[in-house]
Amino acid sequence: MDSSLDASGAAEEVACHDCALVQTLPPLGLHAIARCCRCEAILDRREPPDATPLALALAGLFCALMANAFPIIEVSLAGRHRSNLLVTGPRALVSDQMPMLGLLVAFFSIVFPLLWLGGVSYVLFRLRGGTRTREIGPLFRLAERLRPWAMTEVYVIGGFVAFTRLEELGRVSIGIGGWAVAATAFLTFLVDRVLDRRHVWDAIRRPAPVQRPGPTLACPQCDLVTGLSEGSRCPRCRSRLWRRKRNSLDRTVALAVAGAVLYLPANILPIMAVGRLGRPAPDTIITGIGELARRGYWPLALIVLFASVLVPVLKLISLTWFVVSVRRRSAWALRFRTRLYRWVDAVGRWSNIDVFVISLLVALVQFGVLATVEVKAGALAFAAVVVITMFAAEAFDPRLMWDAAEGRTE
Repeated sequence: MDSSLDASGAAEEVACHDCALVQTLPPLGLHAIARCCRCEAILDRREPPDATPLALALAGLFCALMANAFPIIEVSLAGRHRSNLLVTGPRALVSDQMPMLGLLVAFFSIVFPLLWLGGVSYVLFRLRGGTRTREIGPLFRLAERLRPWAMTEVYVIGGFVAFTRLEELGRVSIGIGGWAVAATAFLTFLVDRVLDRRHVWDAIRRPAPVQRPGPTLACPQCDLVTGLSEGSRCPRCRSRLWRRKRNSLDRTVALAVAGAVLYLPANILPIMAVGRLGRPAPDTIITGIGELARRGYWPLALIVLFASVLVPVLKLISLTWFVVSVRRRSAWALRFRTRLYRWVDAVGRWSNIDVFVISLLVALVQFGVLATVEVKAGALAFAAVVVITMFAAEAFDPRLMWDAAEGRTE
């Protein structure tokens, strides 16, 4: 373990969420990191007390509310002016007969970021006041489950890409809401970085020593080690306790196959049609990347290429490898596979850049015969690939790879 000890506190028994090894976690000093001695997953990262993440979360919540109240981007073309709010993009997608896509954009860019920041702020505020009511644990569990789906940082990159596409149409400027979105993304990143999750869970309910001998179960959400039986509720976060994720391999395979089937149409079919002077031209993900490169925005072009084209393929290949290795009970490159799973699980959300670009352009580029943008079927297929591959990564249980290598079955 990479850690520096602190005299206060007591040792705590924890189970690694990636390889299931139960270990004793010593008290840590500030900014110390404890890693699993088997797979090197981070077990704990000791950060400043609750006041710092609480202040950042409240500031992020304020900025998120401002981002929803003021224009994001403003465009002027031939004397006509258009601006958009965060909600304008989802509304435009619904009007373009893409209600599911509009709902996804609304949840990823508005609802989930507000719920995550609000939930974290509420939990930290109550804990700081010394209040530990029954709903605190389930609420923090819900906030943690929502974190990958709160995509404000991804929305900002999508905004940069949309901004470059809009520059060729007319005069473009960033509104107050745009700067507020950027501030929300930055503050969200800081909260995520300084939030000491194990400290929060321990403040909600300090783990009690597990009486041995006998089997133990680790909560999949808060990592609490208990002596309860399968199917019981975690006493800290109220999550169901199972030795491993149920039907993990079957669900992973089904979702990966669905993602692979949709990947081809998502990259071949047009995601939008850009019309100039009444002549619409279909635009795919690849042509959009080429347009960014042609106009000299090579960093953005490479980001979109990696996030939208390569990441889904790498996720599908990696998940296939994981499932095959479990089926074959392979112990080869076990630690590397576990690290790769952590990367696959974390990076998938960034594939949503193009979906946000579409929502911004559809809302802003409506200048009649001069310029229009219309969403196409490829956009829905691509959004489905992003969501399905994220669910596939979440469905897979990396602990099964270690079980299989040791000869245990699911």
